[in-house]
Amino acid sequence: MSKSLGSPSRGSLSLEGIVREIQINLLECKVCFEKFNTQQRDRRPQNLSCGHVLCLECITALTHPLLRKLECPFCRQLCSVDSTSHCQVLSDLQELLLLRSPTLSPPPHRPKGGLGLATGLGSTALHLSTAFGGWGTLINPTGIAVLGSSGTIVVVHDAEKRVAVFSPQGKKLHSFGRRGQGNGDICYPVDVAVIPCGYVVVTDAGDKAVKVFTSRGNHVLTVKDCFQLPWGVDTNSSGHILVSDVQAGTLSLIKVDYTHGATQQHQTAVSDLQHPKAVACCRGTGNTAVTEHLIDDTDPPGKHQHTRLRVFTKDFHILYQTDSFSLTLKSTVWLNMSGVAFDRDGDLLVIDSSQGMIWSLGKLQNEPVLTPLVGDPLIRPGGLVSLNNMLVILDSGDHTVKIYTSKSKSGTKK
Repeated sequence: MSKSLGSPSRGSLSLEGIVREIQINLLECKVCFEKFNTQQRDRRPQNLSCGHVLCLECITALTHPLLRKLECPFCRQLCSVDSTSHCQVLSDLQELLLLRSPTLSPPPHRPKGGLGLATGLGSTALHLSTAFGGWGTLINPTGIAVLGSSGTIVVVHDAEKRVAVFSPQGKKLHSFGRRGQGNGDICYPVDVAVIPCGYVVVTDAGDKAVKVFTSRGNHVLTVKDCFQLPWGVDTNSSGHILVSDVQAGTLSLIKVDYTHGATQQHQTAVSDLQHPKAVACCRGTGNTAVTEHLIDDTDPPGKHQHTRLRVFTKDFHILYQTDSFSLTLKSTVWLNMSGVAFDRDGDLLVIDSSQGMIWSLGKLQNEPVLTPLVGDPLIRPGGLVSLNNMLVILDSGDHTVKIYTSKSKSGTKK
C-alpha cells in the first residue's frame, strides 16, 4: 500500500521529515489521496476485512449497491461493506501528531518520488505537462505503450475491459479485451506493446498467453502452451514480438503473420535469465534490454531488492550488463530497476519504482552515469515510453498516465 517507513533511504530524515512521511504514507486515503479526517464523516479511515484502510467515501463509491461488497483496490480481496470498521489507531495517531506538532505545515497532496535523493532533482529538464486517468478511469494499471505515428496511448489495467485507448490529450477513445479466459478475452494483463503498423500485443499472465488485437480491439491471435508465466513485452522495428517469461527465465522471439493471424516462428532467444520482467527494444539499433529480479532466499525481509539489467544485440549476444550493487558503487544510489526503455538517441532509461524515479544511464559504450529525468512527483511508476522530447509514464500509484516534457510546466488535467 505504501513504501516502508524504515527503508534505508529515509535513515537521514529529521524528526519533522519522519512526521511528514507518516502524514503522507499513513494518514491519507491511497485511492483518492485526500487526508483522513474524523471530523468529516466521508473522510474517516475505515478498515476493510483484508486489513487495508480507505476513507468512507471511497468505500461507498467502490461498493456494489446490491451485493454490498467491494473488491479491495490493493489486494483484490472481496470484502463486505458491513464488516468495515473505523480505524481508531490512525485517528488517534493523527490527533497525536496535531497535538505534538501544531506548527508543522500540511503535508503535500501526494508523496514525492525519490525522497532522500533530492540532490540534483531541482535541475532536471523534464516537467509534468499533462496527467489523466485516476481511479475509475484506470484501475491498477500495469502496462503502457504508444503508437508512435499517432501518439495514441494504450494502457492495460484491471477493468472489465482490460485495454484502454486514449488520445495524446488524454481523452478515452475506446476499450476492449473483456475480462475472462476465452480466446479473445484477457484474464490478467501484465504488459502491452504496439506493432509499428498498429496491432496491440498483451501478455496475459492469467491465461499464460500472448494475445494480439487490432487497434480497434478485434482479436487476431493467441500464442499459448509455450509459456510458464509471460510478463514483459515489446516489439522491434520488424514487428517481431519479444516476451520475457518470469518463471521459465527466458526471452522469446515471436514472428507473426498479422494478416492471417498465424505464428510463423517462436524461438527462445535467451534462456539463462533470472526472473526476467521488463523488456524494451531499441527501434534504431535492434538492441534489447531486460530487467532481472535476482531473488536470494537467504536475504532478510526488507533488504534492498537486487536487480540486474542486461542488454543484447539484435542477434541476442550479450552487449552490456549492470546491477543494483554495481551502480551503487558508482553513484551511492541503490536502484530497484523495475522497468526499462530506450530514448530516441539510444540512451537507456530505467524506472525505479521504489524511489518513484526515472533515471537515464546514458550510452552503452560509456560508463553509466545516473541522471534523474523528472523533478515532479511520481508515486509508483510502472511503465515508460520515450517519444521525441517527452516521457509518457504510467504511475500505478495513483492510476494515472503522466506526460513529462522539456518545456516549462504548464499545468495538469484529470
